[in-house]
Amino acid sequence: MTTIRQRRVGTGTEAAEDQPSEEINVKPDGKILSDPTGGKLWNILSVTVGGIVAISLGLLTSVYVATLHENDLWFSNIKEVEREISFRTECGLYYSYYKQMIQAASIQQGLHGLVYDNKTESVRTINILERMNVYQEVFLSILYRILPIQQYLEPVYFYIYTLFGLQAVYVIALYVTSWLLSGTWLSGLLAACWYITNRVDTTRVEFTIPLRENWALPFFAIQIAAITYLLRTHLQPVQERLTLMAVFIATFLFSLTWQFNQFMMLIQALALFILDCLDLLPTAKVTWLYIIQISGLLLVCVLQFFNSMILGSLLISFNVSVLIARTIQKNLKKGGLLNRLGKLILHVLLVLCLTLLINKFIKKILNLESDEHIFKFLKAKFGFGATRDFDANLYLCEEAFGLLPLNTFSRLSSTLLFYAYGFVLFLLTIAAVIVAFRNLSGSNQVQLKEKLEEYTVTLKPDAAYSLVHTVLFGCLALSTMRMKYLWTSHMCVFASFGLCSTEVWKLILKCLHLYTSQRTQVIKYSIPIITLLYISFKFWPGIMDELSELREFYDPDTVELMNWIKSNTPNTAVFAGSMQLLAGVKLCTGRTLTNHPHYEDKNLRERTKQIYQIYAKRSPSDVYGILQSFGTDYVILEDSICYERRHSRGCRLRDLLDVANGHIMDGLGENEPDLKPSLYPRFCEEIKKNLPSYTMHFTRVFQNKTFHVYKLAKHK
Repeated sequence: MTTIRQRRVGTGTEAAEDQPSEEINVKPDGKILSDPTGGKLWNILSVTVGGIVAISLGLLTSVYVATLHENDLWFSNIKEVEREISFRTECGLYYSYYKQMIQAASIQQGLHGLVYDNKTESVRTINILERMNVYQEVFLSILYRILPIQQYLEPVYFYIYTLFGLQAVYVIALYVTSWLLSGTWLSGLLAACWYITNRVDTTRVEFTIPLRENWALPFFAIQIAAITYLLRTHLQPVQERLTLMAVFIATFLFSLTWQFNQFMMLIQALALFILDCLDLLPTAKVTWLYIIQISGLLLVCVLQFFNSMILGSLLISFNVSVLIARTIQKNLKKGGLLNRLGKLILHVLLVLCLTLLINKFIKKILNLESDEHIFKFLKAKFGFGATRDFDANLYLCEEAFGLLPLNTFSRLSSTLLFYAYGFVLFLLTIAAVIVAFRNLSGSNQVQLKEKLEEYTVTLKPDAAYSLVHTVLFGCLALSTMRMKYLWTSHMCVFASFGLCSTEVWKLILKCLHLYTSQRTQVIKYSIPIITLLYISFKFWPGIMDELSELREFYDPDTVELMNWIKSNTPNTAVFAGSMQLLAGVKLCTGRTLTNHPHYEDKNLRERTKQIYQIYAKRSPSDVYGILQSFGTDYVILEDSICYERRHSRGCRLRDLLDVANGHIMDGLGENEPDLKPSLYPRFCEEIKKNLPSYTMHFTRVFQNKTFHVYKLAKHK
């Protein structure tokens, strides 16, 4: 098992750029000043300083996470095999394709090896570029080959520095989004500081570097920043076209780099749909965003050799359904409150029915079953019946796919982020409800409208989008812990925007009958500055201690296993074992695998379930026959799985296999009544006794404290 052990070694304030002029140039006596030249110079200075701060914070974040990674693993000092082992599970699989491209005789041969790959899944040739989102590895490997840096920078450092560099882009995008929403770069500064001080809950890049989300989320943040700018009013046609282009590019890159892109963008499309129905966003811009999502995803589909999972995505079906429904219901936004509510209910039902019909039709035509495990998991997770499905239970038993732990909120509260977020969320939700009701009622009573505006703020389109975005992604994070990083980063943006927002403080002060423009300006700057001072004094010493703590990578058993495989097995040998371990086997040794962690393929899921019978109660001849059918030469057994204690009874891998096979589980506890005892003992335990029924099929060729490797006999 891997462990990390100790090393054995000797401000001011600036004017709001996007606020009404009467709140910027007002004397205490109420007279309006007119100094356009001075105002422009101040704005230029403010934008320049804000831009420098944004870039500086981005670079500091990049250096910060890179330093943490180095300090935690002593990455610069450990061996190459240890560096590769540190890329755990699917991270190692993705990095292996970068390594494969680097080591190929030419770029053309490298690409050919990916398109016609027969080492990732034994006795089967697959197209890696179709199945997996690895274009970033391809691009980076080509860039490394053509740039004159080979003598100065190792391939692994070029790879990890690129990912750490993307963290700078990520932080800058969050900073800019908050700045655009509030009109002051002080908001962006607060968002970036919250992102850094809440690093445990906002990113995991320093220990899961090649993970797809670490590539994708910076582009998602850029897309949100571009959408925020697009939703501003009074944009010039040229500005709007350029912004739409930026949204498209960011959407395309986000989709290209993460296999779960369609599900994230579906939530985004739902946010746009809700806001459009409530008349909180301009319909024309929403339509463009629907089209951009579809076109970006279809372009990725083409690059991934018409990946059927993309064509059968709910996102494409939903967006097409919305556009069709809107064409059918042309007078959707006309009439009184009850009339519009009735139309909206029909519109929602029409979109829902069309989405399901179109999606069902596409999947039927394409015979698509690649994503069925996701829907089985969701069905079981939300209580729509118990399941014995192995794949669904495999997800259900993983902590990452469980509910968001409550201690997350205590950590977020320690930086004041959660308190500020809840405060802003409460106020803007009230404002959104009032504005939506006003829009739906279509009231022409001027006095009523003026009275409402006296006590409420008019919710700007960009703020309305940010509100619904954070609510929907918050629901996703609460239900699935692994997705919290999509929420917590935007939480930093949303909370900082609210604390620096003129509209929020104007609403509060008007409700308290204390409103003046000067008082609003003082509060919108003083509260964020006080918050920043609190964060600095409380967390700066902890950050310094964290950066001074030195550890090193330590996993001698896995290193010994990988070295033995490279030295004692032929290059063409086929290995079977757990998905997580085999990804490392491919990266470190280049041997052929029977299965791997990229689970978005029905045949692979079936294959993995069969391979995992090595941890079930099956006869040696059954297990031998299964392994032989996949061309296996060696099988690796792990004590950490065979005698697993990490999960409770019912969630251990051996329990999932027993239930799926109809066998009762080990240990004390209840079993479902129709489960029966197995006729055979557990394979991974019994094989170690060297009984004749096992030794006739399997010969142990390697053993240490963690792993046991058996070679399969070649029967005629």
